[in-house]
Amino acid sequence: MNAESLDTNTITALVTDAVAAPSLHNAQPWVFRYVRDTGVIRLYADPERALPHTDPENRGLLMGCGAALFNLRVAAAAAGLTPRVLLLPDPASAELLAEVHLSGTGPSDDTLAPLAPSIRRRHSSRLPFRDEGIPAATRERLSEAARLEGGELFFPDPWHVRSILDRIRDAEESEALDPGVHEETVRWTRTKPSAVTAAADGIPGEAFGPRQRGTSVPMRDFAVGRPVPGRDSKAFEKNPNIALLGTARDEPVDWVRAGQALERVLLRATADGLVASITSQPLEWQDIRWAVRDPVSAMANVQMVIRLGYGPEGATSPRRPVTEVLDFV
Repeated sequence: MNAESLDTNTITALVTDAVAAPSLHNAQPWVFRYVRDTGVIRLYADPERALPHTDPENRGLLMGCGAALFNLRVAAAAAGLTPRVLLLPDPASAELLAEVHLSGTGPSDDTLAPLAPSIRRRHSSRLPFRDEGIPAATRERLSEAARLEGGELFFPDPWHVRSILDRIRDAEESEALDPGVHEETVRWTRTKPSAVTAAADGIPGEAFGPRQRGTSVPMRDFAVGRPVPGRDSKAFEKNPNIALLGTARDEPVDWVRAGQALERVLLRATADGLVASITSQPLEWQDIRWAVRDPVSAMANVQMVIRLGYGPEGATSPRRPVTEVLDFV
């Protein structure tokens, strides 16, 4: 298959897989454009879906777009195409994040296509996991997944995990005092199920998960004090498996790369029978973010906190129709 033979249905299918990616508050801050003459898919950030109080530098926005970009690469490889990616190709256009050249020739990444079945299976699980460790071989596969995308995955020791949980509580206290952050959380989360709200974005009530009882795992409480019909409380794992995803540098291109690394890790975890939830909550405050990293680790900039384990899969979050995020020129 070559670029000239790619029709509307093929491109639509690729982008449908791309937008299954996670994003901050499920805001889905991406736009795709297929240029017929060149066979190139362009990925743009959608500034209308930014969260200026929660994510003032757009770090989370670019990570979400990076995750969608990685899904696009996986879907393309599974379709027999070779995706060649240029990141931030136009310095004059900050919203143009990537150009993906698709062809049926050239060297291919054989590690991409096997991850395709995990795209639709991957859901954030904010449910209790089993108190069970992750085998060393599985951890190494996850770490290798991050390295393949220019990132680093670090599994902190129990002392560091407790420190991270403390930093999350610090972040929650800071959020409670910031009306702008509170308003954004309320805007992008719904206390009722998606079947009732019919919303195509944001986080529905069934995806909040239960309230934590007597334990603490690194998850944002999207209810922020609001009643959620039918929501109960449960005991979560006492010893959560936490991983930190980071990068050497901390520029916009690194955030896009970090998003790709994050999604590769999550798809690899899904393929290995793990479930996961992610949070950037303690990383959204500059006076807290620095304290999350391990001072003896070589990781310079933590980009995401990942909770991994064995347990029930999470609820499916809604997605916008692909016709809203894809156009053809």
